[in-house]
Amino acid sequence: MAITAALVKELRDSTGAGMMDAKKALTETDGDMEAAVDWLRTKGLAKAAKKSGRTAAEGLVAVQVSGGKGVAVEVNSETDFVGKNAEFQDMVGKIAQAATGVSNVEELAAASVGGKVVADMITDKIATIGENMSLRRMAALEGDTVVSYVHNAATDGMGKIGVLVAMTGGDEGFGKMVAMHIAAARPEALNEAALDPAWVAKERQVQIDIAKESGKPDAVIEKMIVGRMAKFMAENTLLGQAFVVNPDLSVEQAAKEAGATITGFVRMEVGEGIEKKVEDFAAEVAKAVQG
Repeated sequence: MAITAALVKELRDSTGAGMMDAKKALTETDGDMEAAVDWLRTKGLAKAAKKSGRTAAEGLVAVQVSGGKGVAVEVNSETDFVGKNAEFQDMVGKIAQAATGVSNVEELAAASVGGKVVADMITDKIATIGENMSLRRMAALEGDTVVSYVHNAATDGMGKIGVLVAMTGGDEGFGKMVAMHIAAARPEALNEAALDPAWVAKERQVQIDIAKESGKPDAVIEKMIVGRMAKFMAENTLLGQAFVVNPDLSVEQAAKEAGATITGFVRMEVGEGIEKKVEDFAAEVAKAVQG
């Protein structure tokens, strides 16, 4: 029986096995789908399907800089323990290296690392390590100088928070201080122009409503709004924030003194935005025992 791409895809989708493993299983069983599933199970290659429904909100962020381009990649696992696993760390490092040659996470998932597609490499690790994993996202940043920083590093170049800073002028030491600031201060955007207009408009309306409750005249309220929105901008934009190294200066002022212009940044934290399922300890132990 001819082994078509559609058959391989169907087997991959139902078992979570890698593309080449699915193709081999179908070849070995002459295209019999049910027998192919059993073949994969006997080889321990269908385990990934059982794990795929579990929430993967832990893991690592890896950063890599090559020339004037930096990338940050998040690979998730179910538990923090896997993030400390040397085998998992090695895989994440290889994925980050591959990211320097692609433009987005879809291209990264399809990229080849050592002759194996990244998506299949992750599937294989799910089978061997025994936890659900996922390539969640990547971000790229280019500039005259790109500096990276990892906060709470698990090993070189990867940890819980990864930061990239692009700039012209200045030196790497200043760039590293800015990256550390970003890790701690969590700016939403580089400057006011880069903030989401809808979010700014919503905040302005909230401040107007709060000010009106004071019963003050409209002229006074308008001045209150101007001041409050200026504070909002300063707190949420990188260039407007007080520099953690010297709070008497804004980041923009500090950059000017260092002879640098900051042109962009990326801050990526493991699991941000993922809704984690909360379980009590007894339930967690019972689940672990059941496998």
